[in-house]
Amino acid sequence: MSAFKPLVFSGVQPTGNLHLGNYLGAIRKFVALQETHDCIYCVVDLHSITAQLVHDDLAEQTRSITAAFLASGIDPQKHIVFNQSRVPQHAELAWIFNCVARIGWMNRMTQFKDKAGKDRENASLGLLAYPSLMAADILVYRATHVPVGDDQKQHLELTRDIAAKFNNDFSARIASLGLGVEMEVGEETVNGFFPLTEPLIEGPATRVMSLRDGSKKMSKSDPSDLSRINLTDDADTISKKIRKAKTDPEPLPSDLEGLTGRPEAENLVGIYAALAECPREKVIGEFGGQQFSAFKPALADLAVEKLAPIAGEMRRISADRAFVDSVLRDGGERARAQAEATMKGVREIIGLLTD
Repeated sequence: MSAFKPLVFSGVQPTGNLHLGNYLGAIRKFVALQETHDCIYCVVDLHSITAQLVHDDLAEQTRSITAAFLASGIDPQKHIVFNQSRVPQHAELAWIFNCVARIGWMNRMTQFKDKAGKDRENASLGLLAYPSLMAADILVYRATHVPVGDDQKQHLELTRDIAAKFNNDFSARIASLGLGVEMEVGEETVNGFFPLTEPLIEGPATRVMSLRDGSKKMSKSDPSDLSRINLTDDADTISKKIRKAKTDPEPLPSDLEGLTGRPEAENLVGIYAALAECPREKVIGEFGGQQFSAFKPALADLAVEKLAPIAGEMRRISADRAFVDSVLRDGGERARAQAEATMKGVREIIGLLTD
């Protein structure tokens, strides 16, 4: 092998309704990347049980995320859409990566600290170790690129650390089996089986904040439904939530510097720019000096125009459960074939005895 084949992988947890932040920060990018890359998109149902083991209907949540993928424009025939638990090689490689990664690496993960809180001793082992599973999700396909938000950059760095340590530890064996790619690691050349996956971070609104508190990220788990625009919201609900979005009494500024210290204003301008696919400077140029009473209706109209068709298509697709299940079944079969090819190489490299 002379080089790693370019491939994009990303996953979304099936927990709660997808919202505007998920769409702008992830799913819309997934759709665009189809035009330039081979893509694998996964509903990561195994990840969803790390913080909450018991769910009311995990299977239905998995179908809902799949419907959102399809309604947004992801093509499951040209690319792969599946749910993680259909491909057992994810968990197999995650165990191996648990043995590659160091406990100190896991303890430094900011999301573990945030989610475990002060009672770390009571957190599940899965919550501590799930970055290893995330690394396995990516590297079981030897994906070269992952579209990530700011909150996942640290986990992707860990994925690169795991890949680098595996490549370094097994460099000679990888070379002897003819399974590697020569890679420069610092001043050293190693034979790498796994790529050092690169992040794809783009767009004017990679981080969408709550409509009720501009200092907090828009979240599925926020108790206030007014804090987010769900992808299932109809036109009237979208308009209502934007009208009720928290703002300050000052008009919009005439330049971007004027948004400093005004998190709610900055958030709404960023949302408009992302939906319109234009720079924030253009939004300020059009609405600078105007009151929010003029800006919010324009933002509501734009949001309805962009999101209401997706909500309608989601409802249509979700009603056909057999179709959604067939997409996941077909994607799972294709993903499993690719994952098994990787795991065959991993087992050889480690020296695991197989038939």
